[in-house]
Amino acid sequence: MASWNMTDAAAEPLSSPSNCTVDTSYRFTFYQVSYGAIFILGLTTNSLAVRRLWLSPCTLTSTAIYMANLSAADMFFVVSLPLRIYYYHEKAQAFFSHPSDVPPAWSPGGAFCQLTFTLKYISMYGGIFFLVCIAVDRYFAVVHPMASALRKPRSAQLVSGGIWCLVLGLSLSLPLLRSAASRRHQPCLLDPSSQRQRTLILAALGLVLGAFLLPAVLLLYSYGSVLRVLRQPRHRARGLRHGRRRTLTVIYWVLAVFLLCFAPYHINLLGYTLTHVGLLQSCGLAMVTKAVHPVVLSLASANCCLNPLIYYFSSSLVHKEPACSTTSGSH
Repeated sequence: MASWNMTDAAAEPLSSPSNCTVDTSYRFTFYQVSYGAIFILGLTTNSLAVRRLWLSPCTLTSTAIYMANLSAADMFFVVSLPLRIYYYHEKAQAFFSHPSDVPPAWSPGGAFCQLTFTLKYISMYGGIFFLVCIAVDRYFAVVHPMASALRKPRSAQLVSGGIWCLVLGLSLSLPLLRSAASRRHQPCLLDPSSQRQRTLILAALGLVLGAFLLPAVLLLYSYGSVLRVLRQPRHRARGLRHGRRRTLTVIYWVLAVFLLCFAPYHINLLGYTLTHVGLLQSCGLAMVTKAVHPVVLSLASANCCLNPLIYYFSSSLVHKEPACSTTSGSH
């Protein structure tokens, strides 16, 4: 979306020289196609993952609880995609039906923007936080295996509840901030024309980057520690190879999803926002970040399709106990 999760609608630069323009009309068709594919794949893969988890309630580990919450966060975004596809369909109709340079803007109401942005933030940062929960869960399983109390299902449920409170608080506050910084008659478009509005945009940018960078540090530390332990000779023994291979597969897949989906989006977001509020006077950076924004946003959205594959690779870690047990998450 634009600026700090830049309104998906905003094609116009927020504030840039007249010669710093780039044609991004491709975004209308691109978003409709990419969001359509993500909707079909995301709905299918997450439904299968939730169904499997639901049918195996007695064999769930702490990893499974985090995976179930990750799928729930993904579904929030998947159900919002038809609204986004409709939005871009209407936007494309308005854009291509008028040959003038400035076609009449079709802009949904404030409630539409609040809803779609809230669902987007729930999915993105719910996905980030629960991927980190999976990383920390593996950290305690491998690096501190004696700390089994931290990996019991009850502990995982409490942590998940706290994560949801954090995600919902962040997902509700960010749309409120962007609403205060939006154009009066176009609630989906940001307007950095005043110092107050620029401050609100930068405050939201800080929240967004913090919600990405802090989990990223925690995830990299956890997996770095796990990899150091798994390199030790005792973990290369024949009897431990299978479990080691499963854990390594989960680690590499989570890192791939995190770095492929979330890192490009947040890096591009930083450059886009700083140039478009005027803090960085770089025409080239403004044009590049604006041109690639639809691509990196679609990559970030695609995480809801890739996350269920983490469940597939970690299925033996998710369903380890043969029967219901209060300690089924301690392995």
